Amino acid sequence: MRTWREMRRFPLAVQLLLVNQLGVNIGFYLLIPYLATHLTDNLGMSAAVVGIVLGVRNLSQQGLFIIGGSASDRLGARGVIIAGCALRTVGFALFALGDHLAVLLAASVLSGLAGALFNPAVRTYIAQEADGRRAEAFALFNVFATTGALIGPLLGSALLLVDFRTSALTAAGIFAALTVAQALVLPAQKVEPGNGTVLGDWREVLGNRAFLAFALAMVGMFALENQLYLLLPDGARQATGWDGAAGLVFVVGTLANLALQLRITRALKERGDRARWIATGLCLMALAFVPPALVTAGSGTPHGAADATLRALPVLVGALLLYLGVMIAQPFVMELIPGFGRPELTGTYFGIFYVVSGIAAAVGNTVVGWAMDTGQRDDAGWLPWACCALFGLASALGVAWLRRLGSLPTPAEPAVAATV
Repeated sequence: MRTWREMRRFPLAVQLLLVNQLGVNIGFYLLIPYLATHLTDNLGMSAAVVGIVLGVRNLSQQGLFIIGGSASDRLGARGVIIAGCALRTVGFALFALGDHLAVLLAASVLSGLAGALFNPAVRTYIAQEADGRRAEAFALFNVFATTGALIGPLLGSALLLVDFRTSALTAAGIFAALTVAQALVLPAQKVEPGNGTVLGDWREVLGNRAFLAFALAMVGMFALENQLYLLLPDGARQATGWDGAAGLVFVVGTLANLALQLRITRALKERGDRARWIATGLCLMALAFVPPALVTAGSGTPHGAADATLRALPVLVGALLLYLGVMIAQPFVMELIPGFGRPELTGTYFGIFYVVSGIAAAVGNTVVGWAMDTGQRDDAGWLPWACCALFGLASALGVAWLRRLGSLPTPAEPAVAATV
């Protein structure tokens, strides 16, 4: 109830986009985690072809964030959000109806391009509408996104009891409903005519050394956050010998997010100095990979339910610490990004920032995957956890260094309203 009350203090546009993110993550996660299984088991495709389909989707999204950001600046975030959700509707419907590789590749391109459009556009719209309360708005955004990421796989697993087509059509239906809601309710924004060219905008942003340094410093945050879907679930399975233990990681995170995100952001915002809290959050994310290493680096399987429960606790503690680190750092990261440049280029800044984050997630997963394989082969189960801890510490040091240089923007505080 506290979350809903806080949400209603924001303009209608922000409220809609928060609910929109809940729906976006439900629709995405009820389909995408099960897509590879559908392609192999139902359609009989080889692992190489499955890798191509999934890789095309990821490349279409991560590589084109800059297009979505620039379109938000030049055309207005509202239209880009609507277009992105409409494209995701078509893309997911094609996954349901298409059995041939050409159709599946088209579905991958459309669904990836959709994310490239509406992800930076949504953040641009929120940053512009929330104004002096950006940190709280992005904290709420994180709550709704995390909740959707939990509900989506649960709903998807239930729908798969019918068949994959039902799951994909349900996801497409969710995005269709979001598209209609945005077209009917989301207010249009005044778009200032752009000066110069899009390439000129990109050069301006890429020439901002402070922003690029900050984006590179945040590589660790995205690389570690992505381990919620790779290393931590694998660690939970290893520690307990139970495949279902991976789901506990998301349950712990969602409950913590709902209970603590707003309280944490509000308390830390009152104490100022965003860079210090971002560095603190990154340190906590690095620390999160120490407890799981204590149980997963060992050998052997648990003996009975009591032993499995005890072995699960360090992994769940690590998951909780990782979520807490994200809760501390991420809202302030999102709050700072628009402050690096002109308000007219907010979308472009978000777009380029997410291109960097996409590359970071891909490189981070590659390194962690290599460390997992090497650790298993050489009896060094601690190796992937140590890599993640080093990623987090390096990012924290990078942010601390930028803070020391005075390179980070200071968000403007809203005027204090009179109480009645």
